[in-house]
Amino acid sequence: MSETPYHAFDEKDKPNSDLIRDCVHCGFCLSACPTYLETGNELDSPRGRIYLMHSAVNGEIPLEGSLVKHLDMCLGCLACEPACPSGVQYGSLIEAGRSQIERRYERSGFDKFYRSTIFSLFPYPKRMKLMLPLFYVYQKLGLRSLIQSTGVISRFSQKLANMEAMLPEVDSPTFPAELPEVISAKGKQRYRVALLTGCVQSVFFSKTNEATVRVLAENGCEVIVPQNQSCCGALSVHSGRLSEGREFAIQTIKTFEKLDVDAFVINSAGCGSTIKDYGEILKDDPQYAERAEALSEKTKDIMEFLSEIGLKGELQNLDIKVTYQDACHIGHAQRIKEQPREVLNEIPGLELIEMPESDLCCGSAGIYNLVQPEMSQGLLDRKMGNVKQNKVDYLVAGNPGCLLQIQKGIKNNGLNIKTAHPVELLDWSYRGTID
Repeated sequence: MSETPYHAFDEKDKPNSDLIRDCVHCGFCLSACPTYLETGNELDSPRGRIYLMHSAVNGEIPLEGSLVKHLDMCLGCLACEPACPSGVQYGSLIEAGRSQIERRYERSGFDKFYRSTIFSLFPYPKRMKLMLPLFYVYQKLGLRSLIQSTGVISRFSQKLANMEAMLPEVDSPTFPAELPEVISAKGKQRYRVALLTGCVQSVFFSKTNEATVRVLAENGCEVIVPQNQSCCGALSVHSGRLSEGREFAIQTIKTFEKLDVDAFVINSAGCGSTIKDYGEILKDDPQYAERAEALSEKTKDIMEFLSEIGLKGELQNLDIKVTYQDACHIGHAQRIKEQPREVLNEIPGLELIEMPESDLCCGSAGIYNLVQPEMSQGLLDRKMGNVKQNKVDYLVAGNPGCLLQIQKGIKNNGLNIKTAHPVELLDWSYRGTID
């Protein structure tokens, strides 16, 4: 009599067996996978995790131990997908596998509280804005320096210490000003576009949104910025909270689908890759599947869009040295590699210096640096070793999470390097001044 199989996965958002079978275990993914490069453990590689999911689907292992540990350890950077000769859709598999863990695995009381806090705050810009005065006072009164010097938070929880370390400098206790709902094109209008302002982006990187709007207007675009936008669902989807992610996606579709625009422009890597994947995320929803696909088809990363339409206007000399970090969800998920470099190279006086392993994950990966601080720090140390290879003035990346992570690394290493979104450099060149 055979043993009763384990029931690690239920039928809701179960990893697809056909997609699992696409993996031929060739090993091409190993050298592309950041966690495998760090640990050398087969189970910390894409094919190792696929093997674990295969075993779970077949009832051979339980939803605990190795399965949870190694699926949690995945960055979701998708570096394995371009490296895979069989075209394995690893992103869909890891998101489905994580959805099983998030719904059915019993985490510790602290982990549940900690993750609940993250997802009760970061996808909600209005809630984060309410925290700004507290962050400002905490930093300006020297409380941050005092607490960091004592190490009291890390003695209690390394995860909380890492969250505190990721807090960006807050320059003002007041909320960032809302962008106008309509920004007119400069000169003759060439296109009409809509802009996603983002969650973390709109609160801590509002200057990036302002620069994006100015650059689009300079290039003949009328820009529509719908008010009261919701989270696009990226953080939730990438963390396995698929039901929550779908709710955010539906709200985003309702907000933007009614706009008569040529493109839906995104300046955050994770948001862009998720919205481009709405068709897959909502494929089983009869009411929204086609509407999701339609919005996905119009979605463009800002640097991708500018490369396609060609730059207009007069760019002025910046005289700076720059290196470019390929944010994972731009370089790997959206396969946008050359366009940002091509656009940056059009700026007079800008010297673009390639960084070794520029497309290797920095360890940010959505909320990864908050829930896997040790692996995240190891990857950040590797990234900073590569940053030090060349003397540059700026490191640019198209994702707020990457910029926060790398800012932390720059500070800890005492480097005299500033960070920016690549669209900000274009904005400086158009205005003839560096902010």
